[in-house]
Amino acid sequence: MPTIDVKNTSGDTVGIIDLDDRVWAADVNEHLLWEVVKWQRAKRRAGTHSTRTVAEVRGGGKKPYRQKGTGRARQGSTRAPQFVGGGTVFGPHPRDYGYALPKKVRRGALRSALSLRLKEARVIVLDRFVLDHAKTREVASALKKLGAERALIVDTKENEALARGARNLARARWVAPEGLNVYDLLDHELLVITQDSAKKVEAALRPAAK
Repeated sequence: MPTIDVKNTSGDTVGIIDLDDRVWAADVNEHLLWEVVKWQRAKRRAGTHSTRTVAEVRGGGKKPYRQKGTGRARQGSTRAPQFVGGGTVFGPHPRDYGYALPKKVRRGALRSALSLRLKEARVIVLDRFVLDHAKTREVASALKKLGAERALIVDTKENEALARGARNLARARWVAPEGLNVYDLLDHELLVITQDSAKKVEAALRPAAK
């Protein structure tokens, strides 16, 4: 069972915590990480790209010239795809790029990501993340003391001061334990998580007994 120091926001060690090895010391499956990151990025695509077909392009209602006798190829509209300003054939239209991914795969990938960060010694566990005011500079100051200026911060939604204070950080981000995800874990150098949040994550990701 992995054991890690518990620190306060000043960077001092105030205790230790035992982490569940089924969540924090699982096998790192790189394919699962890739699969889930691809899925997350696909869901985030706006899908608002759009082109106009011949039926949607303005103009071109009149036949440009007679059918026969001109020596030129017959044309029915100057808005056909071969003309400048014409419609687009098989062009992109608004769509949703999201697709379903089994919950078992998502949870397995998250265990892999957490285990990878712990293996790399990139996890900082805090006793709690208390702020006097919901100010960005207070959160930034605490992260600087921890040496974690580019970090993913995980704490409960009840800590509203932290949630509000972290919104404008340039290189760090706050998420609730329920919102912890593979993409954000891999996109930040460090994971800063409170004791309570670590236990919540463990409870959610612990594999079912066989």
